[in-house]
Amino acid sequence: MAPRDADVIVVGGGPAGSATAFFLARAGLQVRLVDRARFPREKPCAEYLSPQASRVLSEMGVLERVEAAGAAQLSGMRVTAPNGTSFLGEFAAGHGYQGFRDRGLALRRTLLDPILLDRAREAGADVREGVAVRDVLRSGAEVAGVVVTEHESTREWRAPLVIGADGLRSVVSRRLGLARTGRWPRRYALVAHFAGVDGMGAHGEMHVFSDGYAGLADVGGGITNVALVVPQPVAAGMAGDPSAFFHDWIARRLGLARRFAGATRLTTVRATGPFNSRSRRAWHPGAALVGDAAEFFDPFTGEGIYAALRGAELLTTYAFEACRATSGRARVVALEAWERARRDEFRGKWRVERLIGTAVGLPVLFNRVARSLSQRRELADLLVGVAGDFVPPARVLRPGFLLRLLLPPPGSNAAATPSDVPVPSATA
Repeated sequence: MAPRDADVIVVGGGPAGSATAFFLARAGLQVRLVDRARFPREKPCAEYLSPQASRVLSEMGVLERVEAAGAAQLSGMRVTAPNGTSFLGEFAAGHGYQGFRDRGLALRRTLLDPILLDRAREAGADVREGVAVRDVLRSGAEVAGVVVTEHESTREWRAPLVIGADGLRSVVSRRLGLARTGRWPRRYALVAHFAGVDGMGAHGEMHVFSDGYAGLADVGGGITNVALVVPQPVAAGMAGDPSAFFHDWIARRLGLARRFAGATRLTTVRATGPFNSRSRRAWHPGAALVGDAAEFFDPFTGEGIYAALRGAELLTTYAFEACRATSGRARVVALEAWERARRDEFRGKWRVERLIGTAVGLPVLFNRVARSLSQRRELADLLVGVAGDFVPPARVLRPGFLLRLLLPPPGSNAAATPSDVPVPSATA
């Protein structure tokens, strides 16, 4: 048997990979983390951390560091429908549920990722930046390590467990035949940072139009994260110039364009997608997937960073058992248990995300739902609490809740409300 280079090799140095490396190193495993990038590096991301993400950051001992780095604090979300109807949901509300914090956080990935990566190092992980994983090694049916390129030379690193935390285009997932992409909706995102966007406050914003949506959030230091998400047919209009497409899309939305009149773009417009990516399962003999490598539907509810952190935390027990297993069968049993635990943890949120993602692509339906939420604040607070990861998804998946979203409130004049009539996006 070839000697091992580590107990576990983690591929990817974003939040999923860094948190996984931290928890496993803290548990006593010899961990090697590899990423093709060198940090800090720009990453297209909404950069939102839900109130419950702060709990995991606290468990890792980095919450104070994240706040000291200048993270903006968000008290909730304001969402505007294609016809202009808007509703507000707060994290601190009267529904009886309370998050770890009453506010979410938002911080640029150039600041967040190095904090998490340094914490993995402090826990004992061997972090290798500028190392590209090209393939997985196999021993029979099992994964036995990775093939990497470092300093222009190719080498093999061996470990009884490889964890793919390498995002939407996961090399680990693709090499193992686990990756698959849904047919609809398939959306792409373009992300950039601006200074001087008018009217930004303590709430994240989502602006939904007939041909996509835009998310705006303060990420600290007077900087606004602007994420434009459009369906695949619309994204085809980029024609190799994401920046021109991005600015033109905003300019044609007069309400948004006015707020950008005095703004300055600070970073390159970066594109990512398509979304609606999920693995057939989040494991293979000798390997596991976590974060976006395992599942990412759509960025509207901001699930990415929390799912990465919580998934890493949840994986720890099962990864430890797989690394310490004395037989291939025992490793498989541990990884099968990880799959069940992951589905139990996230199944409800996945259902909510898919319902919202479907509604976003149907303007008439989204207008109707927005009208209801604008007049029923208690429902909006519950829905935003689910997005904040502290209200149980079952609360908004009940038939009664869904019915109230679709029916006008008692006493409202539905016939006089234009919320079922799509408005051309240029005048929204």
